[in-house]
Amino acid sequence: MTKPWYANYPKSVPQEVDVDSFKNLVELFENSFNLYKDRPAFTCMGKTITYGELDRLSLAFAAYLQKSLGLRKGDRIAIQLPNVLQYPIALYGALRAGLIVVNTNPLYTPREMKHQFTDAGVKAVVILANFAHNLEKIFEETGIQHVIVTELGDQLGFVKGNIVNFVVKKIKKMVPDFRLPKAISFRKALLVGHLQKLDPAQIESSDTAFLQYTGGTTGVAKGAVLTHRNVIANCLQTAAWMAPGTTGMGDLIVTALPLYHIFSLTINCLMMGKQGGHNLLITNPRDIPAFIKEISKYKFNIITGVNTLFNALMNDPSFAQLDFSYLRLTVGGAMAVQSSVAKKWKEVTGIHIIEGYGLTEASPVICCNRADGFEKVGSIGYPMPSTDVKIMDDDGKEVPHGQPGELCCKGPQVMQGYWHRKEETDKVLFGEYLRTGDVAVMDPDGSFRIVDRKKDMILVSGFNVYPTEIEEVIADHPGVLEVAAVGVPDEKSGEAVKVFIVRKNPALKTEAIKDFCRTRLTGYKMPKYVEFREALPKTNVGKILRRELRDEALKNG
Repeated sequence: MTKPWYANYPKSVPQEVDVDSFKNLVELFENSFNLYKDRPAFTCMGKTITYGELDRLSLAFAAYLQKSLGLRKGDRIAIQLPNVLQYPIALYGALRAGLIVVNTNPLYTPREMKHQFTDAGVKAVVILANFAHNLEKIFEETGIQHVIVTELGDQLGFVKGNIVNFVVKKIKKMVPDFRLPKAISFRKALLVGHLQKLDPAQIESSDTAFLQYTGGTTGVAKGAVLTHRNVIANCLQTAAWMAPGTTGMGDLIVTALPLYHIFSLTINCLMMGKQGGHNLLITNPRDIPAFIKEISKYKFNIITGVNTLFNALMNDPSFAQLDFSYLRLTVGGAMAVQSSVAKKWKEVTGIHIIEGYGLTEASPVICCNRADGFEKVGSIGYPMPSTDVKIMDDDGKEVPHGQPGELCCKGPQVMQGYWHRKEETDKVLFGEYLRTGDVAVMDPDGSFRIVDRKKDMILVSGFNVYPTEIEEVIADHPGVLEVAAVGVPDEKSGEAVKVFIVRKNPALKTEAIKDFCRTRLTGYKMPKYVEFREALPKTNVGKILRRELRDEALKNG
């Protein structure tokens, strides 16, 4: 049996954590509100709110959801926001009201939004005005009863906030017209909520906190059911693991990854919140010059990111001019960190990237490299405390040490299953173990390395892209007969989507396919490469051989 401690397992990290030390997430962050009342909690666009202010604002929002909207424990609320101050207010408020949070990518197309909202049975949504026109297109096809709309500047103070909102709406024209007659403003919700009193929800550790959507080999987005206990466990596990690289005294963490992503949600928002940390929110990390200018104003201690983000930062000459003397920890996840990027990052910052591994279904962290200065490039590190990792074959039997097999894990952070999808749940959960779909090997020192991906999933800049979804969209084009999607290496995003198409209409062109996809797929799911074929390779029963296409694409470069 594989044990989660070996010769090189960090001695300063406990083998087990007390996952029942908090009854629920509300108790966890209310403890922080009391301990760190006057400390800064979140900063965005130059505006900072303290833990005490976050307590007051989220309590008002919770009261509004409960008293004015009549939402009850277990109701689902979607939060569709980028990294702005409204996000933690809405998140903590929703959890305080006993609601189940459905995190939603603001860049989703109407088709993607409709599936997630209807599948989860969402009753209310908090959405940025910039994206409300997409909600309008599918609103009547969902069961949503309440819409709360916020603008970028809503929590930046009266003067600055109104200026930002005016520029965004009138000058930059970033808010398309929309009509949602029943929508209410986030500002008004807080004003009304301040006059109301919340009846504390009776929340058990086994109650669902999040429906965190992920894809699958079927292409159908599924909601991973994460309980309060699941997420608390991963907060405590990662806090213990990262302790050698943190002070526990209000570290400033650069939060560029979106908080709706499970990595940033658990590590940056919730785990750092438990520690009394200070999140510096970056609303638009794609604007690298503005990103660098913003973080140059602060003495940041921790930065989390993905390979593509680290690479983009270092490709801007101004990044190397920053003061890294306060930086103690850089954590990479969601996609593999390339060795060339890791090497250059250390040369520029003096700090190596600590690479971790996880997935939505595990809240998310399963393994991570050490945070005490030990460096092992190409490894995903060691299992988290209270986590057992095994390398198994297809029959669920443990393979000999050093041999490849599917990485499977057991721990308190593992999800309960997929929302209303027992058949899909049974494919990934057997007993207490979660099948990750990744092929790994265990090194002699007890650390693990990923060697291949069992699933056909494509990983673009840390986001899961599932071939079937791409194929289903493109197959709807009247000029397409057959289509297959695979992932190919990409210098910027790690992997990119390539599609192989058999045409029904011989005149069909690449740009027509891309135009068709733009209104149906989020940007990172868009096919970067299109290749037309006379036929696609298939099994004897007619199943398209994606792996053969992928191997051919890799061979031909």
